[in-house]
Amino acid sequence: MCYTDHKGYFYKEEIMKTVKFAIIGCGLMGREFASAAARWCHLFGADIPAPEIIGVCDTNAKAKQWFLDHFPSIRYDETDWRALLSHPDIEAVYCALPHHLHREVYTGIIRAGKHLLGEKPFGIDQEANKAILEACREHPEVLVRCSSEFPFFPACQILIRWIREGRFGRLIEVRSCFKHSSDMDPNKPINWKRMIEFNGEYGCMGDLGIHTEHIPFRVGWKPVNVYALLSKIVTERPDGKGGVAPCLTWDNAILNCEARDTDGHLFPLIMETKRLSPGSTNEWSIEVSGMDASARFSTNDPNAFWYTQAWNHEQAWCRVDVGNKPLFPTITGGIFEFGFSDAILQMWAAFLSEINGVTPEWTCFTPEETALSHKLLTAALTSYKEKRVVPLD
Repeated sequence: MCYTDHKGYFYKEEIMKTVKFAIIGCGLMGREFASAAARWCHLFGADIPAPEIIGVCDTNAKAKQWFLDHFPSIRYDETDWRALLSHPDIEAVYCALPHHLHREVYTGIIRAGKHLLGEKPFGIDQEANKAILEACREHPEVLVRCSSEFPFFPACQILIRWIREGRFGRLIEVRSCFKHSSDMDPNKPINWKRMIEFNGEYGCMGDLGIHTEHIPFRVGWKPVNVYALLSKIVTERPDGKGGVAPCLTWDNAILNCEARDTDGHLFPLIMETKRLSPGSTNEWSIEVSGMDASARFSTNDPNAFWYTQAWNHEQAWCRVDVGNKPLFPTITGGIFEFGFSDAILQMWAAFLSEINGVTPEWTCFTPEETALSHKLLTAALTSYKEKRVVPLD
């Protein structure tokens, strides 16, 4: 649109391109996405289309009401996800539903021709995941990605660049973890994540595993085998109706794997997913140990990049306060702190960039990577059951 201002100057107003979104599953992460969409102007200088939320779907009217109260752009208020997908002006969908629904709903979204950012683990089991990937192959025009926000922390992006630059030399060990303590209270009522019919046999691995796999898989550190240590510690919980219900899912998991570096050398790759981790509120971390250098990042110290470089038998750990220097620039000054909601915004900027045909330096977890995740977690179940190392190749 071209026009003149009050001084008579002629100029062109750039109208931002938008992608019309619907949300299926109006819970915690749906609200995080909506909040990111509402602050899209926080991104600075990047030619990224903005998400416009025009539809919501949930069987819980109270959950939907928050969106209806805050987003006047919403045109479609549905309780049936199929009805939502019937609206041709919806271009993309964010879907956050329990794992047992992934196969039916994700394949429905893809086959409806809508771009999809879905939640982990992309199917309750390997069979469900294969069905979702088959739908992806049938519709290559649809962009499909899985949510994983933690690698977008600026300090973690430095660690990723060090990996890609080969700064670590021969790898000694890599440890990637997602830990929290939300289940430490045995009197906490059971929810769907503790029920095998909704969460699946993977337990904590299915819900948290992709967080630990995103960086190793993306940089080419793919497990060649796994020996799993799984723990089922709290075996029953209050059912919320005055009784108790059995907890059949795994609370904690340690996957001891071997992977190969770029020179073909084997090294230990340890991935931990824990719901019972004393003192861990919501801790995501990765540590890379190498002969030339080592580095680590943790959301417990979110602005810090820790590193050491080896010289003979002496090393010293150094801490760099990175500040706000994300992959996609924002209006926030570089001296300020970066947090979880900022990582969510960065993840969504990466997804919208890909919809726009631009591949950023770091992208969301891919469907092919979810297939590798399911291969690993299925092997982990076999490993624990049979008490042996299970090869993945």
